Amino acid sequence: MRLCKMAIPRLIACFVVYTSLGLIPSSLGVILRTMDKIVWANEFEPIELTCLIESISTNNPRIEWKKIKNGVPSYVYFQNRIAGDLDQRAQLREPANILIFNATRSDTAEYRCEVAAIEDQRDFDEILISLAVRVKPVVPRCSVPEAVTVGTSTELRCLENEGFPAPLYRWFHNNEELAQDPKNTPKPVNTSYSINPDTGGLKFRIVKKEDAGEYYCQAKNDAGYAQCPSQMMEVYDVDILGIFLKSFGGVVVFFGLAGTICHSLKRGCFSKKGHNENYNWPAQNERVEYGDADEGHFRHKSSFII
Repeated sequence: MRLCKMAIPRLIACFVVYTSLGLIPSSLGVILRTMDKIVWANEFEPIELTCLIESISTNNPRIEWKKIKNGVPSYVYFQNRIAGDLDQRAQLREPANILIFNATRSDTAEYRCEVAAIEDQRDFDEILISLAVRVKPVVPRCSVPEAVTVGTSTELRCLENEGFPAPLYRWFHNNEELAQDPKNTPKPVNTSYSINPDTGGLKFRIVKKEDAGEYYCQAKNDAGYAQCPSQMMEVYDVDILGIFLKSFGGVVVFFGLAGTICHSLKRGCFSKKGHNENYNWPAQNERVEYGDADEGHFRHKSSFII
């Protein structure tokens, strides 16, 4: 600046240099700023995106807002009116803020505020704001086995796919929350279980008698929580169902074999012949006469014809 403060030609030259380098004083160009570049909002609640004009000389600048979703821009404020999917759901507030009356999950996107001031040396500026709308979880789907046997393993499942951001899961047993780490709870419990807060799984490596009772799961994020109705899990000392099925199977097999045997008997497959049956002995040839025992040979009554 020392080289430029004495002569007007030098001052003009310095201004040209500063302009070419982009070092323009704020009074000669439009400058924007925002309160938050990353904004979170709860679904169905109002939210304001701030676009503050720090410096401007133009009286009526052109203000535009664009929504960028999946890399595709679309207008939400254009030619002095709300447009696009914010129509009837938002308004422009001075100087260039956008107020959304009831944010929805479809509003999650990037928003760009653009201000053009033709009377300013720097006649254009823009600022980018990221909006994420939190969605409260819906009632999760829970799966609890009705009956398990002592000493076996089992798993309880919980799933919710509407909440944003993705919820974390908690399990409750007889209306008391199960600790994420069973070893850190002061109350004596079955320490063989484990909870996955990201997937909603509750696994018992070895089921014990005291694990019987009512279970329900809760899905929670920053927008709220929801839980499924409680379900009862019974724990038995022996596998009653298995014993019943095995017994029933044995009865079915027995009657099946008995039916097969009876059917075979009706068809005579196993009938026996008696010892007093009359056998038809072959008739003796009349032409042959057996001799006496002491003769040692037999003789023919009729002569042979050769």
